Amino acid sequence: MLEQWFPNVDWEKIWEATNETLYMTGVSVLATFILGILLGLLLFLTAKGNIWENKAMYSIVSAFVNIFRSIPFIILIILLIPFTKALIGTMIGENAALPALIIGAAPFYARMVEIGLREIDKGVIEAARAMGAKTSTIIFKVLLPESMPALVSGITVTAIALVGYTAMAGVIGAGGLGNLAYLDGFQRSRSDVMLVATVVILIIVFVIQMIGDLITNRLDKR
Repeated sequence: MLEQWFPNVDWEKIWEATNETLYMTGVSVLATFILGILLGLLLFLTAKGNIWENKAMYSIVSAFVNIFRSIPFIILIILLIPFTKALIGTMIGENAALPALIIGAAPFYARMVEIGLREIDKGVIEAARAMGAKTSTIIFKVLLPESMPALVSGITVTAIALVGYTAMAGVIGAGGLGNLAYLDGFQRSRSDVMLVATVVILIIVFVIQMIGDLITNRLDKR
């Protein structure tokens, strides 16, 4: 039945491309989560009125975040070609897409982290400081736990954006469903291949959103 509806689809290639997309998304989401939280914490803590208030440091980190989250992803990939070749040794394959995926998504997520931290009741933070809590204690016992629903919601949005980024990365040979849709689908005028690749990407997005919503709802104590 499937062969009649999708005569040009190689299901082994679809499975392989799906695994490549999941690999790129999974690794980049994990790295983005870590780097984004670090950058977001730095933005929050060095902002005016906070523990590490430092106008110069905040301006530098803020400028870095604004620049890299504003560059269109396809242009960022091209700009990072020398860096990627030096780091990975090639521009072909799923690993070659990781530097651009992480550098493109981490600043975006960092802003979401900063926004999530700003929503925390300042009275809770001040109470912890008044009791003599160390900065590390405030970060791990107050800031991160209190903002966790927002952090999970933010990484869910970022993960969905990263799935789209992997599709764009596929156009320049990074592998995954985007690469399959472009090379086997678009360039060979095989609409069924493009359709199947698109449907699989949509399924991945829906699953990510469902898992993210489930975790966020369980963490949200309001």
